[in-house]
Amino acid sequence: MPSFKTRALSALRAAAPRSSTKSALVGLDGFVDTIVTPVAQRTAQGDAFTPITNIPDFAARIAGAAGKSTNLEFYPLMDKLGGNGPIMAAALLAGGTKITYVGALGHPSIHPVFQSFAAGAEVVSLAAPATTTAVEFQDGKLMFGQLRSLDTITLSKIDEVMGAARFRASLASADLVALVNWTMIPNMSDIFTALVDEVLPALPVRSAELPPRLFFFDLADPEKRTRSDLRDVLHLIARFSAHGQVTLGLNLKEAQQVADVLALSSPDKDEASLRASAAAIRDKLGVATVVVHPRESAACATAAGTAWIPGPYTDKPLITTGAGDHFNGGFSQGQLLGLDPESCLALGACTSGHYVRTGISPTLTDLESFLASWA
Repeated sequence: MPSFKTRALSALRAAAPRSSTKSALVGLDGFVDTIVTPVAQRTAQGDAFTPITNIPDFAARIAGAAGKSTNLEFYPLMDKLGGNGPIMAAALLAGGTKITYVGALGHPSIHPVFQSFAAGAEVVSLAAPATTTAVEFQDGKLMFGQLRSLDTITLSKIDEVMGAARFRASLASADLVALVNWTMIPNMSDIFTALVDEVLPALPVRSAELPPRLFFFDLADPEKRTRSDLRDVLHLIARFSAHGQVTLGLNLKEAQQVADVLALSSPDKDEASLRASAAAIRDKLGVATVVVHPRESAACATAAGTAWIPGPYTDKPLITTGAGDHFNGGFSQGQLLGLDPESCLALGACTSGHYVRTGISPTLTDLESFLASWA
């Protein structure tokens, strides 16, 4: 029997020509990410230092400052396009999907880190981008954000800057609507409520000849939000099912947080637990698809059952910030192309795997090569 990699490769090759016919509306955040390495011991200027390679050692350095003080140096590696929305949209754009992006990309002009992305997409900037200092370790990353500009993102702001008619036309024509980073956009729940109560019901009925509209949601680490806020937004997200097929994408930590507020068993990293958790969350919310993707593998649940694949894990990535958003982009690309859930997982894993090794969002040709060499 062919492996899941062989099946996904065959499905991708058959479906790839359809990518240019697909469109997505993505939003609503935007960040300038500064990727840094924490310095343990410096011996000279520049990159002549020993890094702090893991989070426990970094935590110990911070704990040692209690009652005293300390100096921590972050050595900058790069500034890059950031935010769950722009990174996911960039992955979809590289895969050939037409992108309309609405979010915080710069004010009064587009910030330089988004210029290349903006050249290939239709972009509407609502505000200055937020900023993140991403401290990367071998066992994870810490994201230090300044988010004030995201406070201004509301539906009325979208209507003011983009125009109400243009925004609704973009919603109506999109094959995929991805609304991500609920955690960091304070008014996102109000936007969701207005969309399901007022905006989406007023859109023209989607042609029966077209596949159902896809909705994708990524909460983006809701640890700092209250349990009641998280529970409420999960049920808000489920209401989008009246207007299309809803996918909720979760990393392992997010899946554990969601399971907790829904009074479900908390998932672990093993295959059986991931399958069971994805299915339980899906059943509880009544959405079309739930995806759970730790770093080493990924699982999803749909009406057809569950699927799971191991990931192309590397213990020496070039970059990790944005890996999950690339997974989301690849998985959604597979959905747009009409691939089966297992192949969608494979596209997500390969999109993320290519990105963490190269720092570049892969084309579909790149994904074919990655799948072929992985197989």
